[in-house]
Amino acid sequence: MTDSSPDAILPVEDLDAQLKRVDPDRWLSSRFIADTQARADVAAIYAFDHELARAPKVASNPLLGEIRLTWWREVLDEVFEARPVRHHPTAQALAMAVRRHALARAPLEAMIDARYRELDSKPMELAEALDWARDTGGAAAQVVAQVLDPGANLAKASAGGEAWAIGRLMGTAGLTGPEADAALSKALAGTGGLSVAAFPAVAHATLARVRAKGRRPSDLGAQLRVLWAVLTGRV
Repeated sequence: MTDSSPDAILPVEDLDAQLKRVDPDRWLSSRFIADTQARADVAAIYAFDHELARAPKVASNPLLGEIRLTWWREVLDEVFEARPVRHHPTAQALAMAVRRHALARAPLEAMIDARYRELDSKPMELAEALDWARDTGGAAAQVVAQVLDPGANLAKASAGGEAWAIGRLMGTAGLTGPEADAALSKALAGTGGLSVAAFPAVAHATLARVRAKGRRPSDLGAQLRVLWAVLTGRV
């Protein structure tokens, strides 16, 4: 693969603005990260997830989608093998976040692997959908929690990210029924006791039940829900 971005790139300073536009729930959670450097590192992780999410959507066929995902896997190779990282702002920002916080590769790799499931046009069964939620939203929340609090319970963080992803699946991909409801409730309950420092990694999960109904809360409504979640430590 050549060292070229699969798309037109953004200046590094625009990653936060991009996050606000394409991922408003998690951008809102990130506003409760007081440290500006940590907030920028979290934006890099979410920008990475956004790039992976786009791969199956913008590719005209599954092979091109695989190529795009392989490009990002090669970025991880460069990052974790301490090689020069290709000149893409998300790749560069991700590399700095990984090195600053000694982040593990496994959840970042899982985020890539999960997107291969989307290259198959066949609808996911419930078990597949829950695995997808764990390896997308859950894995991202796990990485973010590690940035915010190296001693955080990563399983609790993963549960919160998974809950948010399940809610979005229920609202947009036809994941319905009592088993899906039960999975969402279990994931939300699994966040209980996450440290205050790490809580912004999952605060957006408080919007999961609204998302599950196919609704998007107003900006003010979302802000109030996330603020209440942060104040109470509950989603």
